[in-house]
Amino acid sequence: MTSPLETRSLSLNREGNTVLDGVSFAVAKGEIFALLGGNGAGKSSTLLAFLGFIQPASGDILVNGTSVTSDVVTARSAIAYLPEAASLYGHLTAYENLDYFLDLAGKSANKTDYDQALDRVALPDEARSRRLQSYSKGMRQKTAIALALLRETPILLLDEPTSGLDPVAIDEFHDLVKNLASAGQTILMVTHDVYGACQVADRIGLLRRGQLVGSFSAENGKRIDTETVHAAFAEREAA
Repeated sequence: MTSPLETRSLSLNREGNTVLDGVSFAVAKGEIFALLGGNGAGKSSTLLAFLGFIQPASGDILVNGTSVTSDVVTARSAIAYLPEAASLYGHLTAYENLDYFLDLAGKSANKTDYDQALDRVALPDEARSRRLQSYSKGMRQKTAIALALLRETPILLLDEPTSGLDPVAIDEFHDLVKNLASAGQTILMVTHDVYGACQVADRIGLLRRGQLVGSFSAENGKRIDTETVHAAFAEREAA
């Protein structure tokens, strides 16, 4: 069966440096896979490669069985991407940002659709008609998450998705991600947050200096053990 997301011996170079070195993994439909690593591990570069913004130095990267290098348009049409710092417009309201970016993506929605998405990310009603320049980082992130939901794509890429969110909002976000996966959406998230990855992921790949050096899976309906992953993360980072 074709995996929605797959890398095959993928190597990436940026500015003359190897940022990913022979990495292979596949993410199944309805699975939450977390790439865990420190700064410079190659996490964000992996996401950019799935979007076709970085070309492989060797190996291949596939979306629904199609090589990104041969058909990037088809690959991107299946993906919603949430960067760590979403580039939304401060002079526009939440509604206006959603309307503008959905139009760019060739999608249409109405205010009811917007409110349903904003309800799911718990953005307060009173904030939705305010300009984003008055928002906290967490509120801007919630708006960006709502935009990703409205795209209604089968694949979701998340780059440090809970950055700037308070603990309650983080728990709400994790519940949302798990509900999306239960409905069949494939989710690849990259993070340096060991606890968050263990809370939400079905599998974790430990990435260090561009190589996958560890793998952890949730078993029998239980969460991945945080202490085990933290110990491996700390050991690898100190090496």
